[in-house]
Amino acid sequence: MSFLPPSSIGILGGGQLGRMFALEARRSGYRVVIFTDEPAGCPAGQVADVEINAGYDDAEALQQFLEEVDVVTAEFENIPDSCLQAVEAVKPLRPSRHAIYTTQHREREKLFLRDRGIACAEFRIIENVAGLEAAVAALGRPCVIKTAAFGYDGKGQAKVGEDTDLSEAWKAFEGHHAVVEQWVPFIAEMSVVGARAVDGSTAVHGCVENIHEHHILDVSISPARVPPAIETQAFALWQAVADGLGYIGTMAVEMFVTANGRVLVNEIAPRPHNSGHYTIDACRTSQFGQQLRAVCGLPLGDASQHTPAVMVNLLGDVWRAELTHPDWSPVLSHPDAKLHLYGKQVAKWRRKMGHFTVLGETVEQALSEARRLQATLPPREG
Repeated sequence: MSFLPPSSIGILGGGQLGRMFALEARRSGYRVVIFTDEPAGCPAGQVADVEINAGYDDAEALQQFLEEVDVVTAEFENIPDSCLQAVEAVKPLRPSRHAIYTTQHREREKLFLRDRGIACAEFRIIENVAGLEAAVAALGRPCVIKTAAFGYDGKGQAKVGEDTDLSEAWKAFEGHHAVVEQWVPFIAEMSVVGARAVDGSTAVHGCVENIHEHHILDVSISPARVPPAIETQAFALWQAVADGLGYIGTMAVEMFVTANGRVLVNEIAPRPHNSGHYTIDACRTSQFGQQLRAVCGLPLGDASQHTPAVMVNLLGDVWRAELTHPDWSPVLSHPDAKLHLYGKQVAKWRRKMGHFTVLGETVEQALSEARRLQATLPPREG
């Protein structure tokens, strides 16, 4: 079943991904309803037709939301499963509860990858210090401990080095399941963002090269500076994940590239992704346009990139104070730079507040200009 304008699209979550999706939907004539546990005036709510602010366990508010919408999507994965089940019982949920439930939890995600034979780092699931000791003995040092749930931007992770005391390291994870992953000596990090439609057809934007600072994405470079053989592996991995989940919508798969030319899946994001923001300015159909088409049961658009691009994240670090904006003149004065701010009310340290994208004749030119503009926005102290 397809949904045409002026159908109402419901979005679970009120952050910047919901905002950018809502802008795309409203441009095409859809009505947008936000359900979020954030306060009124959240980034997505600012551009929606209706904003419902309540806990995801608020049955009455959720019922109100469901009465307002024709089809539902989620702008982030950490939605309680009880809420996902309640939505899917009444309205089409795209991506499905199964896809979101699988990928919102590292243990389920890793087991899915292993069961499907999709290349990823070797791992062990543990729940106590004895399990950690056995996992480290099997995987060797260094390795990484990650919380099974609610980890992002490097949160909930700890590296186990040669001198790490395992009993001490486990204290931060006590009482929870965790995943211990073999250390991957990667030479590059990249992602593939693409979409899968209701009929199973797919359209992939391409490989994006990602550079992180403090475990948070700093810069995305597209197209990625990797050989064709790496791209081929990456596309195959993305396709295997999408088909394995029976996915509907835009999805990102983050990957490692090793020195011996292997590509390994690191994480799956069941939604549009930070590293795909360049598609708004550099692709024929953006990741949000593809999400809209897939969620509404429409044919996917042309995902091809028309211009090399580099995206730079803007964190709260570059604000002089919580509500004092930087001088955006250098970015706004550049003929090939595009500024995107997310409407967040408070600029917290290392909080994603916006991004800018620089287009260029080549990725090298775009990267040089992006770094030059980034240097005009020095971070505030501490």
